[in-house]
Amino acid sequence: MSELHLKNALDTLKKTGVRITPQRHAILEYLIESMSHPTADDIYKALEHRFPNMSVATVYNNLRVFREAGLVRELTYGDNASRFDFVTSKHYHIICESCGKIVDFHYPGLDEVEHLAAHVTGFKVNSHRLEVYGICPECAKKESQTEE
Repeated sequence: MSELHLKNALDTLKKTGVRITPQRHAILEYLIESMSHPTADDIYKALEHRFPNMSVATVYNNLRVFREAGLVRELTYGDNASRFDFVTSKHYHIICESCGKIVDFHYPGLDEVEHLAAHVTGFKVNSHRLEVYGICPECAKKESQTEE
């Protein structure tokens, strides 16, 4: 499935006139394969051995191009560094308050929120974002071990 996502993403970039460089291809591939919602620095560190001349600025510039093409969503949470999510479908995020891990989850019933918000407020609703916060199983296990 990820090969199809990569092909479609590359086609989208080509249609918008974006040249596909080896770095761009690698960054996009990393985003598709990674379900960890990486920061630009995470991406840079993962790829620097393949592209020793690539800078963090190159990663940021490519992420901006991907965001403008609608391929990537930038997730900002307070003062933390932005994280990047390859857009495959509408989904929500649950975030660990201990380690910062972000996990996708789907709940189609929440689409009704947009209709209700539009009806109640008169707004023309474009989108919505839902974040749920808690402690991931790994951190919960660590916490319970330290309490023993």
